[in-house]
Amino acid sequence: MSHAKSNAVPTSTVTRDLRELDVATDNLYESIVIISKRANQIGVEIKEELNSKLAEFASSNDNLEEVFENREQIEISKHYERLPKATLIAIDEFLNDKVYFRNPSKEQE
Repeated sequence: MSHAKSNAVPTSTVTRDLRELDVATDNLYESIVIISKRANQIGVEIKEELNSKLAEFASSNDNLEEVFENREQIEISKHYERLPKATLIAIDEFLNDKVYFRNPSKEQE
């Protein structure tokens, strides 16, 4: 999943109505745990995606192309810095029913 397509997600903090967060689970704290776990997953995915793109520039040779490559690396890094934070993406996914979750203890009841 490329998070470069997360354009609809705000990049700054948004005030949320807490009543929206517990609709799916009937428990605000359960919702926060789900969002937190999803945010961690997204953070790892974004970091791996960025590292794989920057790894393309890894070179043991010193040459004149390094200046150009360094500029490209900086642009890639800046692009990832401008992406919404993982937490904001996770909240957006949760509120739009894009997160699969289950609670085994509730399933046993």
